[in-house]
Amino acid sequence: MKFLVSIILTALLAFALGLYLPWWSIAIASFAVAVFIHLKPGFSFLSGLIALFLLWGTMAWARSAANQDILANKMSVLVLKTENSLLLVLVTALIGALIGGLAALSGSLLRSVMKSNN
Repeated sequence: MKFLVSIILTALLAFALGLYLPWWSIAIASFAVAVFIHLKPGFSFLSGLIALFLLWGTMAWARSAANQDILANKMSVLVLKTENSLLLVLVTALIGALIGGLAALSGSLLRSVMKSNN
């Protein structure tokens, strides 16, 4: 149950912070949720990974679909050397997922270190 709450809270907080702060604020959201919701480090990594994969994947897909994938196709030619907007959305989601997962892992490990020092 805490795992699911962690995923939902991470996604909501990352979305809210992303409205007002730079893109890297998703790491702050994942880190903060992992510090406050105690999970094992592996599960914290997974919760951050899943939350931000779903969030960034959904947001990238929605923005791409809003303009009939015109910009995504052009960007995928530049970045991936192939005209495939879905692959660009997937790469975008994976980048966000790795950032979120590693930030959540860092938060969980910090919580473990703070707990062992007391």
